[in-house]
Amino acid sequence: MYVYGASGHGRVIIDMIDSYEKIHGIFDDDPSKKEVLGYPVLGYLPDEFIFNSDLFIAIGDNGVRRALSKRLHHRVTFASIIHESAIFSRRAELGSGCVVMEGSIIKVGCSLGEQVIVNTGASIDHDCLIGDFVHIAPQATLCGGIQLGEGTLIGANAIILPGVKIGAWCTIGAGAIVHQDVPDHSTWIGNRLQDKRLKIGG
Repeated sequence: MYVYGASGHGRVIIDMIDSYEKIHGIFDDDPSKKEVLGYPVLGYLPDEFIFNSDLFIAIGDNGVRRALSKRLHHRVTFASIIHESAIFSRRAELGSGCVVMEGSIIKVGCSLGEQVIVNTGASIDHDCLIGDFVHIAPQATLCGGIQLGEGTLIGANAIILPGVKIGAWCTIGAGAIVHQDVPDHSTWIGNRLQDKRLKIGG
């Protein structure tokens, strides 16, 4: 597997997989990054590079991950990773390029889009629909029947109550309790909607 990203999220991914997966190369656009967890960083990914294995985009920022995915999808297959300690229903669906981290739970009837991050200990109950490029932070809880639009960030320890629909490119603050639908490009902090943000998702 190749890994794109040598910062915090990249280190987490490498630490998760290098005991069982051969890492063929690590790329990062930051020229100051030369090494990560004992592996050399190869630098910027050349346009002419030919992949001989799958690629995982280890970038936590949803917008950057989306841009890289759109740029590279015609050249490579994206790997998905499920940690052995996660519980992932055999009746749930997982898109390409996703990671489901330690202690996470994905229940029956859930569907995760492409390039989704389900971070440590997050819980996604039955029949949730998760859009592409979503990041669900550590210990967040999604009750049954939730819908999340593309590019949305669910903060650590946030709770989304049953049946709520959250639009695209929203930010739900850490520890928030979301009890009603949230429109696209919005920010929700605590128990209420704060504002609508500028469109960043493209």
